[in-house]
Amino acid sequence: MHFIGRIDEMPIVEPWELARAHTGLRRQTLIGRAIGSVHTQVDIHHLAAGGDVQAHCHSFEEAHWVLEGEPSILLDGRPARLKVGDYVLVPVGSTVAWANPGTTPARWLTTSSPIRLDPDAGRRDTFLMPPVTWDPAAAPPIGGGPIPRLMGHYVGTPPQAEALRLGEPARGRKTAGRDTALVVYSGISLKLMIDPTFGADLQTMFTIDYEPGGAAQIHDHPFEEAYVFMAGECEAEFEGTVYTLRAGDFAWAGVGALHGFFNHGPGRVRWLETQMPQPPRRNSYRWYDDWKQLEI
Repeated sequence: MHFIGRIDEMPIVEPWELARAHTGLRRQTLIGRAIGSVHTQVDIHHLAAGGDVQAHCHSFEEAHWVLEGEPSILLDGRPARLKVGDYVLVPVGSTVAWANPGTTPARWLTTSSPIRLDPDAGRRDTFLMPPVTWDPAAAPPIGGGPIPRLMGHYVGTPPQAEALRLGEPARGRKTAGRDTALVVYSGISLKLMIDPTFGADLQTMFTIDYEPGGAAQIHDHPFEEAYVFMAGECEAEFEGTVYTLRAGDFAWAGVGALHGFFNHGPGRVRWLETQMPQPPRRNSYRWYDDWKQLEI
């Protein structure tokens, strides 16, 4: 019902479904069928300098968050040069190609739902498309102004006091609204990146930042959650077992797996989190202590 691992301990392999359709692509699978996941796939893709991935499409939904380098993507004919903190939603059936025109490797975290099919599944979920001609080095960055469809940028939240401070004049400050809102509770800052409003149908992706003393009490969900830890250190409890999780760790909680997080230290903690399938509108949390009050 849960799994804890280290990114640097996971094998790096060639993606079998793209074996003859890439140069320099490798993949680490963090969360998938092998650990008991039903809905959630989390991978890290590595693309060597000068590497590329030919045009293809999937019968599952993908989201990507750039961790290193400046890869270029061609999404349904629209090119973009990405940087660290950029994220992209690839809807089911969209045509996508990748390239790394830079001189350093690129890495991006990929979440997929439904999970990828194994080689022995008897059917495929990734399909090569006709070759396309494009110039990855000339792809424009994700610009300012209105957020481009299916693409955005977010690297994390500053301390809550800073994030909520109104330090600029009322008129003329940087635009903000429900589409850019930060959810703040119990010392936690949550920023949605991939969700239904953004265009996703099968998953959500967001960043979580914990202030010192921040906590989410023990609870469970009617969906799976995955966590990739980026900074800091905190105590986590999964199904009664206590762990210390820090940057480079990842975790997965299955449906109904009790879990909670507690930042006892002096520093802030940050991780990337996913939920698959998407949460229901109501009753997405089941708080253990609240329901225990009804036990006789």
